Amino acid sequence: MADSLGEFAQVTAYIEALQDRICAALETEDGAARFREDLWHRPEGGGGRTRVLQDGAVFEQAGVNYSSVSGGTLPVSASAGRPQLAGMPFRAQGLSLVLHPKNPYIPTVHCNLRYFEAGGASGTCWWFGGGFDLTPFYGFEEDVVHWHKTARAACNPLGPDCYPRFKKWCDDYFFLKHRNEPRGIGGLFFDDLYAEGFERSFEFVRSVGDSFLEGYMPIVRRRRARPFGTREREFQLYRRGRYVEFNLVYDRGTLFGLQSGGRVESILMSLPPLVRWSYHYRPEPGSPEAELYERFLVPRDWLAGDAP
Repeated sequence: MADSLGEFAQVTAYIEALQDRICAALETEDGAARFREDLWHRPEGGGGRTRVLQDGAVFEQAGVNYSSVSGGTLPVSASAGRPQLAGMPFRAQGLSLVLHPKNPYIPTVHCNLRYFEAGGASGTCWWFGGGFDLTPFYGFEEDVVHWHKTARAACNPLGPDCYPRFKKWCDDYFFLKHRNEPRGIGGLFFDDLYAEGFERSFEFVRSVGDSFLEGYMPIVRRRRARPFGTREREFQLYRRGRYVEFNLVYDRGTLFGLQSGGRVESILMSLPPLVRWSYHYRPEPGSPEAELYERFLVPRDWLAGDAP
């Protein structure tokens, strides 16, 4: 059983500080825009800090949100791993960020860290979840390898079996079944993490959170000045449609926010500001757009042969 007050407070301190650190780094990298902060309160319990940067030099839209909510009935989207907890009192907190860059050669990226407590008279159960994943529009192997090396290193607190397991979980989770294609090139995804004990689990979660900027910012710096035209922009907007489809159809975080009565503007900040759909689109054979589907949106061990 968790010492809920002490452990919840530890997670709060870390996630709020991580939000500050990531926002500061993104403002510095963008150089032209700053985050707007909205503090909000939820009548059923809790609230959050929503921060959104728009129309920057690098980021078309960037949302970095912290929320902490509580209620009398745990939503079904949060109890899939433990159905016996459905409907019990709960409290939950987390960091959720989605960055939509302007340049199509910079990938969209998502990161989420969350902590839940739920239970009644029999005691409190707790667990962590989260991860990060990358959604490129144009593929660069060096970027993808760097991303996955960072993900593998982030798994060190849980040992060598952690990265392959959480990479596969990410590949399986961020998959659009109705399109029969992955959303991007993956990363890490984990849920219902508690068996390792609080201290070791929290150490791993901190490692994932601390690795995010290390994994993403070198890619931004390599691609931010690459020239692009109408063709690349239209393909970016088309592929953003896949992001919208996943978040509105499958994403458990979106479902939890809506089912728990969260702030809709904060929940849906993950959606891109501009997007397009094209009927029965097929990329031109041999084009960079076709290469995304053929070489990058396929199951692959990106670190095969590379020793940790």
